[in-house]
Amino acid sequence: MNVINTKKLPKEMLNNFFTTHWGSPQMVISSGVYNCSELDGFAILNTEDQIIGLITYVICNNECEIISLDSLEEGKGIGTILVQEVERAAHHHKCGRVTLVTTNDNLLALRFYQKRGFHLVKIHRNAVGRAREIKPEIPLIGIDGIPIRDEIELEKRLED
Repeated sequence: MNVINTKKLPKEMLNNFFTTHWGSPQMVISSGVYNCSELDGFAILNTEDQIIGLITYVICNNECEIISLDSLEEGKGIGTILVQEVERAAHHHKCGRVTLVTTNDNLLALRFYQKRGFHLVKIHRNAVGRAREIKPEIPLIGIDGIPIRDEIELEKRLED
């Protein structure tokens, strides 16, 4: 699979992707408010030049945080490849760890990240309620009918 830096993609393409999959390019999480179409990231395109995988991240104070990850074709290694690209970028920038948050309903993400060496490190209780004050379109009910309330923070320590 061919991984492309998101800076090489048209901004409109990124905006459309995030609007389709997240309601808007704006991501509101406990660490801040981000415009995902402006963040560093990587994408994988299919043969029709459509995005089938996309990851965004920020690096601040030698720490890397994954802000979004989407894989539209499950079970093909797309998510794994994108996470590995971010880990390489983090290592290049001398980051000691990669972190991320996901919501309490996202059991698939929790399984995915733990299988790739991430550890659960913190629960941000009611963080999604605070995020809804900024982005009200965040749904109340998530995957499998689970109320979306909390963020779960995960981290992976990087080897030197």
